[in-house]
Amino acid sequence: MDTLMASIRRFGIQVPITVYHDDDHYVLIDGERRWRCATKLNLPRVPALVQSKPSPLQNLLLMFNIHALREQWDYLTIANKLPNVIAHFRKENGGAEPTEADLSDITGLTRGQIRRCRFLLELPEKYRQLLERELSLPKPLQKLSEDFFIEMEKALKTVGSRIPDAIPQLDKARDTLISKFRGGAIGNITDFRKLSKIATSIDNVGVKEAKARRAIVTILDRKSGVGIQEVYAEQFELRYDERKITLSVESIYEYLDAAARGEDLAIGTELRKRLASLGKLIERILEQ
Repeated sequence: MDTLMASIRRFGIQVPITVYHDDDHYVLIDGERRWRCATKLNLPRVPALVQSKPSPLQNLLLMFNIHALREQWDYLTIANKLPNVIAHFRKENGGAEPTEADLSDITGLTRGQIRRCRFLLELPEKYRQLLERELSLPKPLQKLSEDFFIEMEKALKTVGSRIPDAIPQLDKARDTLISKFRGGAIGNITDFRKLSKIATSIDNVGVKEAKARRAIVTILDRKSGVGIQEVYAEQFELRYDERKITLSVESIYEYLDAAARGEDLAIGTELRKRLASLGKLIERILEQ
């Protein structure tokens, strides 16, 4: 404010404030800091853009586009305001529910941002309050972030849809994961993606459901002290690596099969040498 006031004192207000006329007064839409500085400097007038009075939805969306995009609101702040946007949209559209595309179009947020906000909106109240307290701390002291809760909720949603009986009490699972993250057993928020891979390993790499369930129950046991990465590396990583190798071999086979049929494919001298070495290696492996 002091810097802005010094600039206005010297150069004046270069960007007009934005207002709309309502009965016998004007209502400020954008430019509160410029207005406050002008008041403190006792300026007799300020430049202003006068717009038509917006509807409640238009006014709310103006705030979104001014603050969420220009001032980079955090996701929780945006999420807390989305229900108002949705309510006004319904009111102005005959009760119709806005789609993700509608919300993206009217707020200026991407559809990905809308989805992230909805994950936070669906959090139980006590976890939203926990996140609010965390965000109020100085950045260096913040341990739990919005991304932490978003990644955790995505993983729990995946587990719940694939192996629902692995999470008998959802809040208890959340508390355990938060505790393990604070204690360091879970080292990175991206570990939650590996929790999702454990749950989907039944379909993706042919792991038996009982094994995946036991692994998830171990991770969600606060007394175990075991993190996601540890369980994933010991029991599931190799299966996913095997799948990658299988897919690569299939691609190589298709390429070489086409070459064997006489299709015009580029197989130079260096590639021929590598294929010959690969063939010998495969023979040794199959002989073991």
